[in-house]
Amino acid sequence: MRTQYFIAILFGVALYWMYLLYAPFLMVITIAALLSISTSNIQDYFEKKFHSKMAAALLSSLLLAILFFAPLSYFLTNLTIKLNHLNPNTLKNVEMYVKHFIENPPEYLRFVKPYFADSLKDININAFTAHSLDIAGKIGAFSAGFVKNAFLVIVFYFFANYNSASMVDFLKRIVQMSVEDAQLLIRELSSVMSVVFYSIIATAMFEGALFGIAISFMGYNGLLFGIMYGFASLIPVIGGVLMWLPFMIYEFSIGHNSNAIFIALYSVVVISIVADTFVKPLIIREINQKIHKDGVTKMNELVIFFAIIAGLTTFGFWGMILGPAITAFFLTILKLFEARSREYDSKKEC
Repeated sequence: MRTQYFIAILFGVALYWMYLLYAPFLMVITIAALLSISTSNIQDYFEKKFHSKMAAALLSSLLLAILFFAPLSYFLTNLTIKLNHLNPNTLKNVEMYVKHFIENPPEYLRFVKPYFADSLKDININAFTAHSLDIAGKIGAFSAGFVKNAFLVIVFYFFANYNSASMVDFLKRIVQMSVEDAQLLIRELSSVMSVVFYSIIATAMFEGALFGIAISFMGYNGLLFGIMYGFASLIPVIGGVLMWLPFMIYEFSIGHNSNAIFIALYSVVVISIVADTFVKPLIIREINQKIHKDGVTKMNELVIFFAIIAGLTTFGFWGMILGPAITAFFLTILKLFEARSREYDSKKEC
C-alpha cells in the first residue's frame, strides 16, 4: 500500500472519530466561529487600542455576552418564574372575556362567529392552568439548556478571536487556496456576517425599546417585555403579533378598553408599519454602506433579509446567523468560479 493511501485512510478514520467526539458541539462551534467573523472589526479595534490579543478577545467576549445573551437569559429566567406563579383567575378572566366576545361579537364580525366557536372548543383553559407547572418546568429546562449553550458559545467565541490569525493561516495552507481567493472568501463572508449581526442587534433593540417604553406606561415590566418583543420581532410576519395580541386580549378582559386599543394600534402602526417596514430596511442599508466602505461588493438588503427568514425557518433561532452565512458563502464561491472563467477566457484569447 502506498504511503499516501495509508495516510488518507488514517485521516478518514481520525475525521470520523473527531466527528463522534465533537458532534454535540458542532452547532455551538459553528455559531461561535460565525459570530467571531461577524465581529472581527470589534476584535481588531480592541487589539489596536490595547495592543493585546488576549485583552481584545476577553473584551469582545464580554461585550457579546452583555448585548446578546444576557437579555435572553433574563427573559427566559423571568418567564419561568412568572409561569411558576401563574394565577388561575387571570386565565379564567381571559377565558370568560373570549367566550363572551365569541358568543356576542360586534355586528361587523358576526359572519365569523361559527368559525370562532369551533376554535374555542379546542381550547381548554383548565387543562392549561393545571399543567402550567409542567410547562414552566419544560421552559425552565430549555432555559437551562440555552444558558449552557450560550456559555459554550462565549467560550468558543473567545478562543476563535484569540486564535483567529493562526487558524486562518492554517486553513489557507490546508486547502491550498491562492492568497487572492482566500482573502476574497474571508472578506466577503466577514462583511456580510457583520451586516447581519449588527442589523439584528440594532433592529431588535429598536423595536423592543419602542414596545417596552409603551408597555411600561401601562404598569408592566418594560425591560422584560421589551426584550421579549425584540426577539419576537425576528420571527417573520407574526413575531410582533405574538406579543401585542395577548396584551390586548388581557386588557380587554379586565375592562381597560382604551389600553387594549392603544397597544394594538401602536404596535401595528408605529412598530409593524413604520419601524419594521420602513425604518428596518434603512437600518440594514445604513449598516451595509458603513461596513462596505472599503470597496467590498455589497450584498443586496433584500437578499440578506430573505436569508435571515430562510435561516430562521430551517434552523430555528440560530438560523438568523446560519442563513446569511450559507448564502454569502455560496455567492462568494460563484464569484470565484466567475473569476476563474474570466481568467480562462482571457488566456484562451491570448
